[in-house]
Order: sequence, then structure tokens, then C-alpha cells
Amino acid sequence: MTSPASAPTATITPEAIKHLEFLQAVISRLSNGSFLIKGWTLTVAGIFFGVLAGRPGWPLAAAGLIPIVGFGLLDSYFLRQERLFRKLYDDVRRPGTGVELFSMNVQPYHSAVPWLTVVRSYTVVNFYGMIALIDVVFIGWGVVRALIS
Repeated sequence: MTSPASAPTATITPEAIKHLEFLQAVISRLSNGSFLIKGWTLTVAGIFFGVLAGRPGWPLAAAGLIPIVGFGLLDSYFLRQERLFRKLYDDVRRPGTGVELFSMNVQPYHSAVPWLTVVRSYTVVNFYGMIALIDVVFIGWGVVRALIS
């Protein structure tokens, strides 16, 4: 058995390092996009909730679910793309994996990162679920007010 010190170390070429830098730049942009989507979600939801606080009505509250779901799906798309590029990054950093130099093709990793797993991820479900729950409370409040009136 060989010790870690005597094990052969694979060297990463300067081209592979540049490839990793490209991939890291893509991952950073995707992460930033996800962050911006969360900010827009809070802004739009805040506007809906502000209007609903002064003029409650279930149709407007129900309409508020549309951007929440839309932003949640868009954020899930960015998160999935980020995870796909991280898989590619992991393969590029390990010499001998057969990834073509400067390839940005994430198609081989699609089965490893299914949509449903990303949509049900902790960050997506908790962030968008909490906002949707608040909206559902406004819907219930609007329905109760409509029934009482």
C-alpha cells in the first residue's frame, strides 16, 4: 500500500486552470442571477402584500402567487445550471476524466441533477414556500372578508 506522500500526483495544465477559471466565472454569474431573482421576488411580493394590507381581496392575493411561482421556477433553473456547472468543474479539476479542454457542455450531467430535486431543494422550498404561505394567508383573509360581506 502506498502512502499519500508517495502516490503520484497529477498535474493540472495551465489550459485546464484557465478552463476552471471560465467555469468558475459562469458559476459566479449564475449564483449572482439567483441572488437577484430572490431580491426581485421580495420586491414584487412586498408590493402585493402592501396593496393587500390596505385593500384585501382574494383575487389580487391569488394573482400574487403567479410571480412567486414564476420567480421560484426561474431561481430553480439558475440553481440547476449552477449545479450542472459544478459537476463539470469537478470533472475538469480531476485530470484523466476525459472532459474536452474548454468544454462548457453540461449535457452529460443532466441525469445527475434532476429538475425535481432542485425544485424541492431546501433553499427553493423554504424561501418561496414561506412567501407563498404568506400569500395564501392573504387569500384566506380575502375569502373570509368576501363571505362576511
